[in-house]
Amino acid sequence: MEESVRPSSTVNGTPQHIDLQSIPLPPQRDAGSAAAVDNTSARPPYAAWESRYRAWVIGSDVFTAFALIVMSAFLIDRSDPHDMHALGTAAAFLFGLSVCRAWSPRVLGEGAEEYRTLGRGLVATAVLVALGGLLFGALAVQPWVFIVVPMISVFMFLQRYALRQVLHRRRRLGECLLPVLAAGSPDTVADLIARTKADPHVGWRVEAVCTYSGAGAERGSGEVEGVPVVGKLDELAGHVRRGGYRVVAVTADQHWNPKRLQRLAWDLEGTSAEMVVAPMLMEVAGPRLNVSGVLGMPLLRVSAPMFTGGRRLVKEVLDRFGSALLLTLVSPVLLAIAVAIKLDDRGPVIYRQRRVGRDGHTFTMLKFRTMVTNADKLKQDLQSENEGAGPLFKMRKDPRITRVGGMLRRYSLDELPQLFNVASGRMSLVGPRPPLPEETAKYAPDARRRLLVKPGLTGLWQVSGRSDLSWAESVRLDLRYVEDWSLALDLVILWKTFRAVVQGRGAY
Repeated sequence: MEESVRPSSTVNGTPQHIDLQSIPLPPQRDAGSAAAVDNTSARPPYAAWESRYRAWVIGSDVFTAFALIVMSAFLIDRSDPHDMHALGTAAAFLFGLSVCRAWSPRVLGEGAEEYRTLGRGLVATAVLVALGGLLFGALAVQPWVFIVVPMISVFMFLQRYALRQVLHRRRRLGECLLPVLAAGSPDTVADLIARTKADPHVGWRVEAVCTYSGAGAERGSGEVEGVPVVGKLDELAGHVRRGGYRVVAVTADQHWNPKRLQRLAWDLEGTSAEMVVAPMLMEVAGPRLNVSGVLGMPLLRVSAPMFTGGRRLVKEVLDRFGSALLLTLVSPVLLAIAVAIKLDDRGPVIYRQRRVGRDGHTFTMLKFRTMVTNADKLKQDLQSENEGAGPLFKMRKDPRITRVGGMLRRYSLDELPQLFNVASGRMSLVGPRPPLPEETAKYAPDARRRLLVKPGLTGLWQVSGRSDLSWAESVRLDLRYVEDWSLALDLVILWKTFRAVVQGRGAY
C-alpha cells in the first residue's frame, strides 16, 4: 500500500519468476559528465523489462482467471460443465479488464491507481455476468457473480502485489529504473532528485537536468545534486531525442509559461518520453484533480476535500464493522497481553489518555500500558533528552518503558485497545495521528487541518516511518491524507500497516 507524496509515473512491476538479471537495463552514465548524458544513443521506447512485465501481468491474470473459471464450471455446473456460464464469465472478464484499462502501461505500477483500476475492471466483470444471465435467461448466475468473480479478485490482487514486490527489490538495487530528464528551477529539481533517491521503488532515476540558464544551483555549477545539467529549457526537446529518456519531469520555475510548455509538448511528440508536469500551485493529488476544457482553455479543476457524503458513510460503516470483527479475532491476544502486563509489575493494564479528535473535540484514548505507573511525572525530568520532532516527546531508549512494554511498542500491540475507540466512533481505522491537547495548542494553521477528520489507528505516518519521521514530514503526510482521502488509499494503508508492524520499522 506506496503512498507518501511522490512523483507520478507510468512504471511497470516485475513478477517473481522472471529472471530480472537477464533483462537489459538502461545504459549507466557518468553523473559528472554532461557530454556522456547528451551523446547517449537513443534507447527503444520501452525497455525489455517493461514489455516483458506487462506480458507477464496479462498472462498471469488470464491464466489465474481461466483456471478458476474452469474449476468452478466443474464444481458448480457438474451436470453440464461446458454451458455458457463459464464462457460468459471468461468473456466478461476479458472485456471488463480491457475496457477499464487494467492492463494499460499507464496504470501498471501507479500505486493505489493500479489496484483501483483493477478493482473497477473486476466490478465491471461481475456486472456483465449478471446482466448476461438476465439477457440470455441463464438465471443461475448467482454463484458466478458472488463467489467466482470475488475469488478471482482475491487471487488477482495478491498476484499483482507479488509481482510488484519483486520489482521493488530490483529497484532498490538500482535496476529496472526509468531514465528521467528533469526541467525547472535548480531548487525544485533538487527536491525531485531527493525524492526519487529516497523512494527508489517509484522507478525514476533522474539522469539529466535542464534549467533556464543551463547552470546548476550554484553560479557556474554544472550539476544539481550530483546530476549533470545538460542544457537550457529551450534545448530540452533535443536532449530528449538524443538521450532516449522515458520521462520528462517539469518542475516549478518562473520561466515556464503556457506557450513554452505547449511547444515542449509538441516537440516531444513521436519520442519515447512521457511529459509529467508537477502541480505548481499546491500539493494536491489523487481523485481531487480533474482536467477539463472551459472556453477553449485547459483547466485543472481541484475539487473540495470530501469530509461528508456517501463515501464517508461507507468509511464509517467499514470502521465500525471492521473494528468489531478485529476485536473478536484478537480477543485471545488482548487477554494474553493483559495478563503479561499484570504479572510484570502488578500495575493497571489499560492506560487512558486525553486526545484530540475531529473538530477539536477531546476523547479518552485507550492503550495497553507500556510504561511505569508514574511515567507522566517522570516526563518533566526527561525533557532535556527529548528526541521527538516538533511538539512531540520521544526517546529511543526511554527509561520509563517496562520490559513487556518494549515488546508491545515494537510491534504496536499496545495500540490494539484503540479498536474500542474505533467501534465507539471516536476514531477511524485509518486517519491522522491522534494528537495530545498540548500538541494542538502549538499547531500552526496548516497543521490544524488534521483535525477536520477523525484520527486513525493507523495512517500514512504509520507506514512511512512512524517515529523516524520529522515533524514537517509527519504533518505533510497527514495533510495529504486529509486532502486526498479515498477508500482505495485506506485499503493500501491498512495493508502496508500490517507489513510495517511485522517489521517493527520506526517504532520506539
